[in-house]
Amino acid sequence: MTLQKFYICFSLLVCQFLLAQNDSITKLKEVIVSDTNLKKYSDSQSVQVLNDSIINKNQASLTSLLNYNTVIYFKENGLGMTSAPSFRGTTGAQTAVIWNGININSQFLGQADFNTIGTRDFNSIAVKAGGGSVLYGSGAIGGSIHLNNDIRFKKDFSNHLFLSGGSYDTYSTNYRANVSSDKYSIQVNISRNSSDNDFKYPGTTDQKNINGEYYNTSMNTTFGYKIDSKNTLKLYSQFYDGERHFSLTSPNGTKTKYNDYNTRNLLEWESIFDRFTSKLRVAHIGESYKYFPSITSDFFTYGKVETSIIKYDLAFDVNEKIKLNAIVDYNRNKGYGSSINNVKRQVSSASLLLQHFVTDKWDYTASIRQELTDNYGNPFLFSLGTRYQFTDFYRIKLNASKNFRMPTYNDLYWQGSGNPNLKPETSYQAEIGNEFFTKNFSLSITTYYNSIKDLLRWVPSQDGGDNWSPENTNKVRAYGTEVLLEWRTKIKNHNLTLNGTYAYTVSESKQLIKGELLYKQLIYVPYHKLTGSVSYNWKKVSSYFQYLYNGEAYSTPFNNPATKVKPYNVGNLGIDYDLGKNNSYKVGLQVLNIWNEDYQPVIGRQMPGRNYTIYINLNF
Repeated sequence: MTLQKFYICFSLLVCQFLLAQNDSITKLKEVIVSDTNLKKYSDSQSVQVLNDSIINKNQASLTSLLNYNTVIYFKENGLGMTSAPSFRGTTGAQTAVIWNGININSQFLGQADFNTIGTRDFNSIAVKAGGGSVLYGSGAIGGSIHLNNDIRFKKDFSNHLFLSGGSYDTYSTNYRANVSSDKYSIQVNISRNSSDNDFKYPGTTDQKNINGEYYNTSMNTTFGYKIDSKNTLKLYSQFYDGERHFSLTSPNGTKTKYNDYNTRNLLEWESIFDRFTSKLRVAHIGESYKYFPSITSDFFTYGKVETSIIKYDLAFDVNEKIKLNAIVDYNRNKGYGSSINNVKRQVSSASLLLQHFVTDKWDYTASIRQELTDNYGNPFLFSLGTRYQFTDFYRIKLNASKNFRMPTYNDLYWQGSGNPNLKPETSYQAEIGNEFFTKNFSLSITTYYNSIKDLLRWVPSQDGGDNWSPENTNKVRAYGTEVLLEWRTKIKNHNLTLNGTYAYTVSESKQLIKGELLYKQLIYVPYHKLTGSVSYNWKKVSSYFQYLYNGEAYSTPFNNPATKVKPYNVGNLGIDYDLGKNNSYKVGLQVLNIWNEDYQPVIGRQMPGRNYTIYINLNF
């Protein structure tokens, strides 16, 4: 039945030329984002921007949004539990999460937990495929996710309220207020999400998800002030407070829970003088956690990291066709906790970026970055990209880069297991993209190759005990193809959009098996992933269908076929009606997992069956 659903949906999507929702995935040049360098220096790579209309059609977590709208695979340990991406066949720590231009990957784990990031806290979310370490530092190997709070200086007073309630006592609330003029801009955003998360397993009558409840609260504040025609101040602030009880894999397991508390503050001073643009950024990021190995006990382990960042960016327009950027930054963090004794890390870097529009049809970018640190080597990084438009409907893109990822605090200092002699990962990658486009149709086909040296991974100790430790042991080669396709049409009051993505991914590490070196697929990297969506709007009625197919994936390094993750198909259906006249007052219904699919993204981690959500979405 799984394969039958896959082929039916795949045929529908391909025959109808499907991808990139008209109201969700927009051209980057049409979107004003807080991270200007993303816009300027990513033209030779694939970038998708998801705006607030598609954000509101998905569940509140970043995992759900990206799972149904991009080529990224997610290793989700149950609904609302820990979630890590696999972008172009890489590990979770090789995808950087960028908050308004600042890398916010955890200093403990090296990766972000995508179920601790609420999507409705941001105006737009951009997904950039491929290497980005020259711009964003450690971790941007598979790609990067950009969380943007936009500032617009125009007269406005508006409010947005989103309320939803659904199965398993799942509730979500988001309120956003905007007040602005041509002199200042203020945006306040508050979100709250919670769930008992006690769903019954599909296909069973009595087995339920135990100890899966969670809640989280977040607040974002964005402030902009024009001092004069040449100077602007911008302040971005965010806090996140959450608690999760980790779902049990067996009814007799010990109930545990985990608390997160994160703060982020960023101040930017921008000055424009003739052909120079100066940006000084100062940021402070705090992350802390408490882990309770038993919820019946007050005992917990903890960790905390404080990070300070100073970044200066000087842009110079040599002329209308040549742009230069010089960037220097200093990053200092201090960590302490149950397994870390007041360790410090300092990283400095200097970057030079060039953008050259040779003709109306041909442009290229070239970037270099030198890292300086007191904890590991000093890598020299580069990125080269170009694009050429052959006709009014065809364009080619080329990009090559060297990227890296440095060891985390857990890698270096975990009590009894850490290895202070670890080297950073190094990645060399290249890609070629072909874009075909007309007024209502676009097709993008990107092929890439990525070679990773000194891959960081945790392996069992040589004495055969239960202890694991990190090593630079493997070389990995990752290659594949990504397809993005969009078709839309409008007839009078009828609007139809068909969209989807497809990824073929091979990501292999060298394994010594019976004295022979063999390449084996990395765990939790499916060879195939497909997403699709159909959106139909008529007057005040909007409806949509989402589809997700994940192919089989291995759960063991030696690719044991007996423990593979089974392929699965999941479909979601939604409809809403706008009751408003001058303002928008939408009431809607969502049916999630309409086929009641029994599936596990990670072995032993069950996801819910068919469930329902009702919501109201008010703009006034």
